[in-house]
Amino acid sequence: MKKLAAILLIALPVFGPVQAAAQAKTVDCYCTNKSGARLELGEMTCIAVDGRMFMAQCQMSLNVPMWREISDGCLSSALPQSLQPTLDTGSVDPQI
Repeated sequence: MKKLAAILLIALPVFGPVQAAAQAKTVDCYCTNKSGARLELGEMTCIAVDGRMFMAQCQMSLNVPMWREISDGCLSSALPQSLQPTLDTGSVDPQI
């Protein structure tokens, strides 16, 4: 009986940290943009710093979320605006 008690006293410190690690709460890691919006790991955005614009990706570095520069310049979906009408109105009959 004394041997069993001794084994249990030795084994308790070994199993204690395992249970604590299993019950530990995980922390969500994410980046934030200039307005404070949440961006998940792996997401990309355009960042402007000191008049320079570049594409950056949210990544982990030493257990800290950070922005890593991916490429110079930013992707854009804007098309150039034309002040001229897109239709040729010369062939339209004004009497219609």
